[in-house]
Amino acid sequence: MHMHDPQYTPTKQEHNKHLACLSYPLVPMAFSKQILVFLVLVGIFNISCNAQGLKLDFYKKTCPSAEAIVKKETASIMAVAPTLAAPILRMHFHDCFVRGCDASILLNSTTNNQAEKDSFPNLSLRGYGSIDRVKSAVEKKCPGVVSCADILALVARDAVQLLNGAFWPVPLGRRDGNVSNSTEVLFNLPPPFFNITQLKANFASKGLNAKDLVVLSGGHTIGTSHCSSFTNRLYNFTGVGDSDPSLDSNYVARLKTRCSATDTTTLVEMDPGSFKTFDTEYYTLVAKRRGLFTSDAALLADSETRAYVTSHATPQGSKDFLKDFAKSMVKMGKIGVLTGSQGEIRKTCGFIN
Repeated sequence: MHMHDPQYTPTKQEHNKHLACLSYPLVPMAFSKQILVFLVLVGIFNISCNAQGLKLDFYKKTCPSAEAIVKKETASIMAVAPTLAAPILRMHFHDCFVRGCDASILLNSTTNNQAEKDSFPNLSLRGYGSIDRVKSAVEKKCPGVVSCADILALVARDAVQLLNGAFWPVPLGRRDGNVSNSTEVLFNLPPPFFNITQLKANFASKGLNAKDLVVLSGGHTIGTSHCSSFTNRLYNFTGVGDSDPSLDSNYVARLKTRCSATDTTTLVEMDPGSFKTFDTEYYTLVAKRRGLFTSDAALLADSETRAYVTSHATPQGSKDFLKDFAKSMVKMGKIGVLTGSQGEIRKTCGFIN
């Protein structure tokens, strides 16, 4: 049975497997604290349980050239469209935070179901055709073997590396999910207006900590944003025609020349002058109170995340950042994965088999 129906009920075998993953003791404490700890632990086990089925050499016997094909195709795509690296990295992030890294972001909507890709936060994503192109090349060599979830994880890695960014080993063996529900996006993705408390709670629910939060935010070093994601900080911030005091006033003036209060189409570089290079300039900007989003500025409101921002706001912090980014990306790529006989290997990424 396909699980495209959001009302899908797991089989007894799947239910028991899930329970086995969550069989751990809860420390006695106030009930409300138990619930919080439970939610965080569910996020952590979400990463660790099925992730044990991922291996670096997963396709060694079934499709040994898989990674080489993905790398070659990604390089060809990036040669003509280097600006796709940021939306593809973001696509991987948006996939993993909703139902885990199961390529649910790639499924198309149907007559009866609006898929994740058509939820408001995902409308600005680009690069679906590129993922399809890579999948098609892999299918020609190894039909029905390599999942769309693995291909998205690999393309995101290769695209970042091609911008002189971090390289990280991608453990493979993810299976493709059969459910994609637009309403789940709003409940799982952190919006750009989240404060630091909300951001830390959101990441903790996925098994990621404050360091992962500040490190993965560094991905904003590449790419662009629509004005509508931050114009609330420029105009009428508290309802009296003011701007966000946590945003540098000179930068506010500059951004106002690019974005009117009602602009929904203009794109602004997230890391001006360096948005096509994967580096630590993002932290330099945040330290100067020039991060575009409320969620960027929020990194200065917590001692741990602020310390990371300030220590990496210099060129000397670049090497450490690339190592940290690689480590956090491996961790993120294990969220809620389907392995073994779960899910399926889609033939084409936009449709369940």
